[in-house]
Amino acid sequence: MQPLIFESVWHDLEAEYGRSNLRFPKELILLGGAPGAGKGTNTAFISRSRGLTCAPIVISALLDSPEARAIKDAGQLAGDREVVSLLLRELLRDEYHHGAIIDGFPRTNVQGECLKLLVDKMHELRREFYTTPLSIHFRHPTVHIMVLFVDEAESIARQLRRGRETLIHNEKVLRSGMGQLREDRPTDHDEALARKRYETFREQTWEALQSLKEIFHYHFISAQGSFEAVEQNILKELRYQSTLELDPRTVDKLRSIPVASAIIVHARQELVKRLDSYALEHGELFSKVLAVIENKMMPIILRHAISGVAHINTEDPVLEDPLAPAILIDVFSERGYHATVDIHRIDVPERVDLKHGEIQSRMKKVYRIQIRFQGSEIRRG
Repeated sequence: MQPLIFESVWHDLEAEYGRSNLRFPKELILLGGAPGAGKGTNTAFISRSRGLTCAPIVISALLDSPEARAIKDAGQLAGDREVVSLLLRELLRDEYHHGAIIDGFPRTNVQGECLKLLVDKMHELRREFYTTPLSIHFRHPTVHIMVLFVDEAESIARQLRRGRETLIHNEKVLRSGMGQLREDRPTDHDEALARKRYETFREQTWEALQSLKEIFHYHFISAQGSFEAVEQNILKELRYQSTLELDPRTVDKLRSIPVASAIIVHARQELVKRLDSYALEHGELFSKVLAVIENKMMPIILRHAISGVAHINTEDPVLEDPLAPAILIDVFSERGYHATVDIHRIDVPERVDLKHGEIQSRMKKVYRIQIRFQGSEIRRG
């Protein structure tokens, strides 16, 4: 059934737009979840976290025909062909070129299979136009499946609470003439219908979403907690993974440059190793550098605790040892500071050779040290 539905919709699109104009978003974030799980609440946050400026595509809003509304009001689902056709046409709009968040798709196994067929077509178009001037319009697609989950009791409670809040809001708008009316769903006022919506999700939508788990990036997010907790769960799940999202050929070209997250652990291990080496193999110099930091630098740093930036100039002879600046930087790094050391060489005139008119100078080294850390101004902001 699903190949026939998809092929029929695709045939209509090619005839209407032309094959070279079937330009779908680079990134698709499919937001699903139980009724009342907060899909609408969290779409703006997800958009910001992914750098998307376009409005989310809400499937229920696309289905505005009287027939579709009657189906929705009864707690049922609209036809798969209607949903797929409306969605694909919406995705072709220019504003979704870089990415789109889709709220409420897929909701059936047929829609899930149509999604797979769509991504296959996107790969096919990419291969077809890869060596042409149109290649930028057919990039490597990335698909995220995000499932916000709440249990049945919480879902029903949230639906009914939304219904009460909608009535209060709409009454205020009608009375004052200010603001916009919110959609008032019959299922938000009837516990039996609210329960039926949850059962529909559990019996149909949940299975459709699970069927995509092994194919696309899949994120299962608990939405039971506070808004802040849910947002943190979403951020954790959507951390950028370039090797999964970039074109494979681009990944090959970038492979020689390590990912920051991969070098952080290694850098920490190397830092520990170096500090132990200083203490064990260069104990005297290590102690002298620590004394300079503690007695001469920390008082200055403490005076700059608000700004989080301290500039220190010193001619301390301890730093003449080539290893000393490296020790200083590593010590500050281990303590959570970021330190840089620049050596400035200055010619200081000492005497004049009157016979030859030459000025004899000595070289003075000034170590200019910058210490950065999280100051109280940052925390207060």
